[in-house]
Amino acid sequence: MSISSEAELLGIQKISAAVAETLRQMREHAKPGMTAQELDDFGGELLSAAGARSAPRLSYGFPGWTCISVNQEVAHGIPSAQKVLQEGDLVNIDVSAELDGFWADNGGSFILGRDLHQRQPLVDASRQILEKAVSQIRGGVKVADIGFLIEAEARKRGYKVIENLAGHGVGRSLHEEPHDILNWGDKSNKTRFRKNSVVAVETFISTGSTIAVEQQDGWTLLGNKGGYVAQHEHTILVTDGKPVILTVANGI
Repeated sequence: MSISSEAELLGIQKISAAVAETLRQMREHAKPGMTAQELDDFGGELLSAAGARSAPRLSYGFPGWTCISVNQEVAHGIPSAQKVLQEGDLVNIDVSAELDGFWADNGGSFILGRDLHQRQPLVDASRQILEKAVSQIRGGVKVADIGFLIEAEARKRGYKVIENLAGHGVGRSLHEEPHDILNWGDKSNKTRFRKNSVVAVETFISTGSTIAVEQQDGWTLLGNKGGYVAQHEHTILVTDGKPVILTVANGI
């Protein structure tokens, strides 16, 4: 969406704060031995208390309030009672929601407890690359140039990117134009970021896979070559200068 009034700005700020706070508290609440469903129910309660509605449930009938992906799950992990969180797990929580007709989206990967499997560098790379990418976004910048940046930064660190997952416009629905804020540079994409637009920018940094493949449950995505993926995501407001990170409270 494009922000054209103070009321729209306040609306997008309110839902962005709600998803950011939900993500922050879910990360703090997560403990080894807890099931993903228990963590998800906690997140659902937080969204409800804020007056917000789960976007994946509302838009797609997703079987959870949030997406919780663990270890080799790339994205869209179902928060089931059978998924028990363990010390050292690579966990990703993606929280998106609607409030008063406005939508926002954010997510982040983290290591649960001690880093038993040395995956913290992957998490750090994803977060740092997102920070660098967001810092370069302003009105008039090519969407493809941000993809080139993300891919180059990942390669510098010895990682790859997931090519078929992308950031997107957001605001009046969960997914809006531009639909393909990719993690790689698509020369054919001539779209530019527009001042006053709201977008969700996300990194998908991988140890080996380049394509996310949907599984038989119809939701969970795994990498085509195995390995692990870290994701971080912010909803931002594009300006002529430094962008406004609307989901800053999530602690990414």
